[in-house]
Amino acid sequence: MDAGEVTVQVAECPDGSNQIEAQIRLAVDELIRFVRRDSEAFRLMDFERSLWSRVAVLFRLCVALFLAVRHQRLDLSVYKADGWRVKKEFATRTIKTMCGAVTYGRAYLRRHGNGWFPLDAMLGITADGFSWRVIDLVTRLATRVSYAATQGIMRTMIGWSPSTEAIESLVIGLGQRAPAFMATQQSFDDDGEVLIIEVDGKAAPMATEAELKARRRKRKHGQKCGCGCQRHRGRSRRKGKKKKRKKRGHNSKNGRSATLVAMYTLRRGEDGKLHGPVNKKIWGQFGKRKDAIAWARDQATRRGFGPETGKLVQIVIDGERCLRTQLKKQFPHAIMTLDLRHAQERLWKAGRLFHEECSPELEQWVEPLNRLLLGGRVDLLLKQLRKTLKSIPQRGPNTKNKRETLSEQIKYFQERTEIMRYDEYHREDLVLATGVIEGACRYVVGERLDCSGMRWKLEGAEPLLQLRCIELNGDWDDFIAWAADQTTAELKNGKLIKIRHQEPKSKPQNSKNQAA
Repeated sequence: MDAGEVTVQVAECPDGSNQIEAQIRLAVDELIRFVRRDSEAFRLMDFERSLWSRVAVLFRLCVALFLAVRHQRLDLSVYKADGWRVKKEFATRTIKTMCGAVTYGRAYLRRHGNGWFPLDAMLGITADGFSWRVIDLVTRLATRVSYAATQGIMRTMIGWSPSTEAIESLVIGLGQRAPAFMATQQSFDDDGEVLIIEVDGKAAPMATEAELKARRRKRKHGQKCGCGCQRHRGRSRRKGKKKKRKKRGHNSKNGRSATLVAMYTLRRGEDGKLHGPVNKKIWGQFGKRKDAIAWARDQATRRGFGPETGKLVQIVIDGERCLRTQLKKQFPHAIMTLDLRHAQERLWKAGRLFHEECSPELEQWVEPLNRLLLGGRVDLLLKQLRKTLKSIPQRGPNTKNKRETLSEQIKYFQERTEIMRYDEYHREDLVLATGVIEGACRYVVGERLDCSGMRWKLEGAEPLLQLRCIELNGDWDDFIAWAADQTTAELKNGKLIKIRHQEPKSKPQNSKNQAA
């Protein structure tokens, strides 16, 4: 017997708690009898499996007793004095807990055409049909693995699970509350004195209209081939259809870029160096980049680094001009830094115009330029590149491509000279590269939203991304407690609250970001 098979029922009477108490005593006696007499031939593995189903029954009985006692102790006279009238003394309902379903009863009140269950409001029970502990576990697990894997793990661990559709709708509904929770975070008592902000993006694969249409079409059941085996299923349907071959370089990902922000501080130690990261937080969204930057501005202010702060703020980016302009508006006094690795990649790209990949000649060509780069001698670096550009013949095989590519690198360095003072950054022990945000892009987005075969709708990807950020930041327990408190307050105000949603209240705005 699985842990979630049997639903614990309650008697429809005010003193139902006495009957549940008697059932609990019988269940405890039966449990002791099972351990002493009926488990003699069991191995430990078999005993644990059999024990869990019995403990699950005891768990459901205890939950039923708790609900019955709280129902009895609820004073309805307070609500009657406020104009509510009792429509039904004992309206039954089934809620699914960690160990299975429990049926309980509570009073149903009416006023001005509105219905209300005061017991549900006092206990924070939403209209989803799941306890908060179940909502907590399935949504948290879904931030780590797929919805199907979440369902399988839950079934393996506790004997039952919500459907994948219910898990997804819980993630979407709970994820809508994530931005409001992040806005409640305040400064840290142990924060460092230097604030570091890193910004980057990574694309997640989105479903095309054709793919969505194929998902929604009515499935034909019962079609079998002559032999009836699964291996040959659909062969007759595919016969005569030729699959279109993709062209070289075809991008089938249909990616939508998420903007991620990593924010942390560094604390200067007795050795004079900056140590960290301290209190690192990651946040991401698929909407406009200016919204992500606005979040960074708000969080920096909350951490004590306001717009006019005298503290040191460093922003490390990949050199995108539009991103740099928007960040400069929000952080006018921050030290802007071009990611050193992006700058070095430009040197290697230029070097490959003249020497083969991985050749000693290529390394010898790049090494002196790299020393100039690290030394903050960007002016001399540009002078050397311009000299090389002039040495390229005007005519000849591939010379046009060499001139255009090298001119592109020169222009890139020239426009970013002021954010490439790597000698100063090194002396102050500041950050030189975007290693933190690059890792966050791979882990936060890549390992959950960019797995093989995945295709997302925007309204489902964004809530999951933001819940994953909260989980990886180590704030999940605080978030669930905050969400439960917010929900309970809304329920006490007479609202009907349901966490599950198929569509978010407001979809993210379109972004001009391209697929990675």
